[in-house]
Amino acid sequence: MNEVTLDFVNCPDAGSQAAGSHRMAYWQWGDPASSHVVMCVHGLSRQGRDFDVLAQALCDAARQQQRTIRVVCPDVAGRGESEWLKDPMGYQVPAYAEDMLTLLAQLHAQSPITTLDWVGTSMGGLIGMVVCAKLAVGPTDAGPPGIHRLVLNDVGPAIEWQAIQRIGAYLGKAGQFETVEAAADAMLAISAGFGPHTPAQWLALSRPMVRPVNGDAGGPLRLHYDPAIAGPFKLATEESTRQGEAVLWQIYDHIAARTLLLRGAHSDLLSPETARAMTERGPRARLVEFAGVGHAPTLVAPDQVRTVTGFLLD
Repeated sequence: MNEVTLDFVNCPDAGSQAAGSHRMAYWQWGDPASSHVVMCVHGLSRQGRDFDVLAQALCDAARQQQRTIRVVCPDVAGRGESEWLKDPMGYQVPAYAEDMLTLLAQLHAQSPITTLDWVGTSMGGLIGMVVCAKLAVGPTDAGPPGIHRLVLNDVGPAIEWQAIQRIGAYLGKAGQFETVEAAADAMLAISAGFGPHTPAQWLALSRPMVRPVNGDAGGPLRLHYDPAIAGPFKLATEESTRQGEAVLWQIYDHIAARTLLLRGAHSDLLSPETARAMTERGPRARLVEFAGVGHAPTLVAPDQVRTVTGFLLD
């Protein structure tokens, strides 16, 4: 069994170096000295432990190939074990991308990175696209290399407005729960798109999603994230979303990384038309669809795990 460790990095607050900083948590699997780093970044209301199954599979596959790997799964600001931001307007993709660059700089200083891969689910994929644009194409003395292989999990430059409306209807409504099982049931009601899971799989995904209210381990539970992450999200309009698409397509068209695009066959966020366009332009992503799944594949099912590990470690 692979062991996971929890570490932290201090990131400047958005807007100004003098504005202060916040602490971002990240979960780490595998060999901390490995020069091959895989960053796994979660979706909007999720957290880094979503990738436990995938991270263990990557470590096992690398070991079988007599290779080493370092899998890093951050809790994006305001989620999981990361600090909540003082200014909720910092809860936006450009600021998250800057945090990831700060984390990558720390990882590179600890042990130089020669191969950097990225797995991003939904929001994590958008962050990955921005990081692709910001990193150098190849290794430099000053920092990590550009992204070598990129996995975009059910996300692309164009996001369907109906999905944004659906997510906005529940985002930020934290609530309280008497047990983890009750929280898991509540989350399942809004997560049909994740596809079928066994009760044990769903409970494993749900357990890191809650925290004790007021730190009382025997008391009620709340969701792990800052409800204020909903603020900037709900400011989006259909017009501003379309304007953002133009920028994201420009970024996508310049991605040099070999790219794998995953799509839930019933996704309401990534349309078949957008997915097809992503195979025809920019990095010409290889598209894999998963039947019986919407937004978004959780990368827990064996076929999903094999697809990602095979792409990253072939």
